[in-house]
Amino acid sequence: MREKRVSQLRLSHTIPQNEIGKELEAISRIIEANPAILDRVLADLIVAKCSTTGRKGMTAEQVLRCALLKQWRVLSYEGLAFHLEDSRAFRAFARLSGGRTPSTSTLQTNIKSLSEGTWEVINQNIVCYAAREDMEQGRKVRMDSTGVESNIHYPADSTLLQDAIRVITRWLANGKDLCPVPDYPFSDHSRRVKKRVLQIQNSRKDKERRKAYQDLLLVAELVLRYALRAIPILKAYESELIEEQWKARMIGEKLEEAVCLFDRLVDQTERRVIRGEKVPAAEKLVSFFESHTDIIEKGDRETLFGHKLFLAGGGSGLILDCVIERGNPADSEMFKPLVERQKQIFNRAPRQTSADGGFASQDNLKWAKEKGIKDVSFSKRRGISVLDMVKSNWVYKQLRNFRAGIEANISRLKRAFGLSRCTWRGWEGFRRHVWSAVVAYNLSVLARLKMAQA
Repeated sequence: MREKRVSQLRLSHTIPQNEIGKELEAISRIIEANPAILDRVLADLIVAKCSTTGRKGMTAEQVLRCALLKQWRVLSYEGLAFHLEDSRAFRAFARLSGGRTPSTSTLQTNIKSLSEGTWEVINQNIVCYAAREDMEQGRKVRMDSTGVESNIHYPADSTLLQDAIRVITRWLANGKDLCPVPDYPFSDHSRRVKKRVLQIQNSRKDKERRKAYQDLLLVAELVLRYALRAIPILKAYESELIEEQWKARMIGEKLEEAVCLFDRLVDQTERRVIRGEKVPAAEKLVSFFESHTDIIEKGDRETLFGHKLFLAGGGSGLILDCVIERGNPADSEMFKPLVERQKQIFNRAPRQTSADGGFASQDNLKWAKEKGIKDVSFSKRRGISVLDMVKSNWVYKQLRNFRAGIEANISRLKRAFGLSRCTWRGWEGFRRHVWSAVVAYNLSVLARLKMAQA
């Protein structure tokens, strides 16, 4: 059965007292001061594996600490496994006993069991701890938005179709091996597809490119037909070997999901390339593998493929809250939800707020004043008088400069905690990656504040 934490530490669990070791020691003390967070971690691990027999596995505390190490040093699972084996400081922080350290697959299975809700609760516990320690009271809040990329290649129509055809063809081949029946039609057009994609990429004339696209779409229609015919055969397949039967059904279910995405890709390619239509961003599919990915446009900046984050920070440098949105909502739409969430965290509205110019609107200003916020500063006034927002020009300049600090926080999150690009798969994985990075960042900030006080 899973355990929450290691009951008795060995003498080897001593973290070396170099600069990195001191920060790890400070983070460790913060975790120990908030034992309630381990309850949520343990609950997730129990749900992921309900068996009460066999090996105990990693404790909830070990899983949380290993996850924090991974985000704190922006490591892959292979890198994390290596450092846990190689570094005495990492093993001591992770509360790992002597002997073998967890394998790559063990680390991945356990860390990915932690839900995004659990990471959010952990962050709230850390913020409340900062309030109890008088490091952050949430009276002065700054807000901004940023984009985080999904782990995808640039979404050209030709390469998206190639991805879909390649994967569906592989699944059809696997299904053919399981179900060698004459009614299972299937041909491999991979070489033809590769030639057409290269022709599209290297063609200088629109006429040649259009002709290559037409042939690529013809192949796509053929592969789509193969998949639609194969799905009922695979789902109805019966065998004396239960394992083969389940494999066939799993392939059929995968093909069923893939066909829906493939159909969207074919439709948007025909509309854009053949008919010359402009497909709205909300209707575009920009990845066959990470289908949740949105198109993020922010002013004159380069288009980003991922999701939009809205962050609220405090004067201590902590990220007090994070909201991950689908689509590309305007900043002004998120001002009220962010303030309401601050009220839930601190049981009161902040006294002063400072936000990016995109959050500015007369409606948001009026609403904030009604909620008891004394000073509301937007970095761009957008026709709003300074004295309507705050009580003096001096206060406005102070709050505007205060807001600029969150740019540095976002920069550190992206550079040092891997928030520039999400490498975890799926929509849930995306949210878990973001929240785990925020938690690791906040623990690092608190640890450094503690070290400065000492």
